[in-house]
Amino acid sequence: MNPHLDALQPYPFQRLRELFAGAVPNAERSPVNLSIGEPKHPAPACVKDAVSANLSGLSGYPATQGGDALRAACAAWLQRRYGVAVDAAREVLPVNGSREALFAFAQALIDASGIEKPVVISPNPFYQIYEGAALLSGAEPYYVNTLAEGRFQPDWASVPEAVWRRTQLVFVCSPGNPTGAVMSLEDWQALFALSDRYGFTIASDECYSEIYFDAAPLGGLEAAAKLGRDFTRLVMFTSLSKRSNVPGMRSGFVAGDANILAAFLRYRTYHGCAMSPLFQAASVAAWNDEAHVAENRALYAAKFAAVMPILAPVLDFAAPDAGFYLWARVPGGDDAAFARGLFEAEHVTVLPGRFLARDAHGVNPGAGYIRIALVAPLADCVEAAHRIARYAAR
Repeated sequence: MNPHLDALQPYPFQRLRELFAGAVPNAERSPVNLSIGEPKHPAPACVKDAVSANLSGLSGYPATQGGDALRAACAAWLQRRYGVAVDAAREVLPVNGSREALFAFAQALIDASGIEKPVVISPNPFYQIYEGAALLSGAEPYYVNTLAEGRFQPDWASVPEAVWRRTQLVFVCSPGNPTGAVMSLEDWQALFALSDRYGFTIASDECYSEIYFDAAPLGGLEAAAKLGRDFTRLVMFTSLSKRSNVPGMRSGFVAGDANILAAFLRYRTYHGCAMSPLFQAASVAAWNDEAHVAENRALYAAKFAAVMPILAPVLDFAAPDAGFYLWARVPGGDDAAFARGLFEAEHVTVLPGRFLARDAHGVNPGAGYIRIALVAPLADCVEAAHRIARYAAR
């Protein structure tokens, strides 16, 4: 077996099951699960109608590059959303969701044949796919802490010169999971300068970009355009899962550096991960429609507006810039004990922040926090908030 498999750590939800082993929830409370970032809002009618109308697509093999119509729809969305013009034939590539693409991208990009072991940098806390992708590619993960005092943005200045020299790939996530923090144009400018100096590629995970409350988050390609740059060594990743409430469709796309995407397409041709023509047609319908996205944002905004006043007296948090998570500091500082006690007392499930992070540079930046995913219906989120507040007050 691949020896790198032994370096993979348990996924956060496996650790959560282990934490809850033997725990008996309060039988008087109905369960409310706010631990997993799985959208629960209904899939839009335009997507379901497109699926029904294109069942004949099941009869043919899909092209790895995707059809012209899908790439054109993705490119048109980038133009409408970010004001960025891309070449749909060379700078856009459909993928089976951002998770699959983020992992595969590292396998295609990392060159581990040199004398020095390559480095993949990620924020900390982070989406665990970044770490797994680095390890399976033969690279060394390096974690850059994102702390409240730094606006939950990576402290790039803390990275040693020797690490930068070995770095081939940097993952960024904006809006961030779990913090909801959004990179500013100045943040992007600093990262681009480092990429120019050291030659690494930036993988920008933007799958939460369409769930926001005030201003639409800045995207990586948009930042490059505003700064007068091209897309060299920059690839953005996005998905319909959160935007359009279709996580089961596994549909997204990557866009950016045409030379990198050409090599990535060659890798994917052998990887065997082409999107079904059925879901390509449904994806075209989703990317071409913004009405359901606005409705989706309104549903999340209503939940945050209802929940935050209930939790503010007992938990320490800031309203996120975007996304559907509350990243909250818990009383007492023990996030794992808090999550288990909450489950037992109130039958509410949240995710301990330390499960989303690694000990790095003398601290686990997730310790003392919980991630609350406001994905359940409004009434359930409000009920859960009252239970969390009651438990935290005790």
